[in-house]
Amino acid sequence: MTTTYAALLRGINVGGHRKLPMADLRTLMEGLGYGAVRTHLQSGQAVFTTGDGDETSLAATLERAIEGHFGFTVDVIVRDHAYLRAIVDDCPFPAAELEPRQLHVTYYSAPVDAARFADVDQPAHLPEEFRLGDRALYLYAPDGLGRSKLAEQLARPRLTKGLIATARNWNTVLKLAELTSPQP
Repeated sequence: MTTTYAALLRGINVGGHRKLPMADLRTLMEGLGYGAVRTHLQSGQAVFTTGDGDETSLAATLERAIEGHFGFTVDVIVRDHAYLRAIVDDCPFPAAELEPRQLHVTYYSAPVDAARFADVDQPAHLPEEFRLGDRALYLYAPDGLGRSKLAEQLARPRLTKGLIATARNWNTVLKLAELTSPQP
């Protein structure tokens, strides 16, 4: 059985560093035997199909292939359509009432619990807020991510220690769920 996945690459094509052209990424992934490979934007999203492996092994395979081909390491998280759709459906904020730039999801490589974020003083950051989901953190930043003091605090290494974490804006979250949806 073939499953459609999204690969989320962390920290590529930002500020001229770790340049990874999407056409080259597509070619690399096709060379790994993945089907229906498509990329979205230049910031590291690829959609593909395969009948082999699971999210963890697919991410590890892609990380090794990128390092071998491009000469630098890139953290990768792979998620299937059911997960990506659940992220959209389970959003604790009124996404339809917000501007997409106000809502972000940080995807984690493993589950995170509230204890990890216990010392984050949420009331001090209001009206900004965050909520935890399944291997994800939803962030409401009314003035956008670039001005968010809460986002800055949530990205501190001590809160992400031992995890891969990569954030996407709400438009990209929606697009990934759409791109991975089963095709008729």
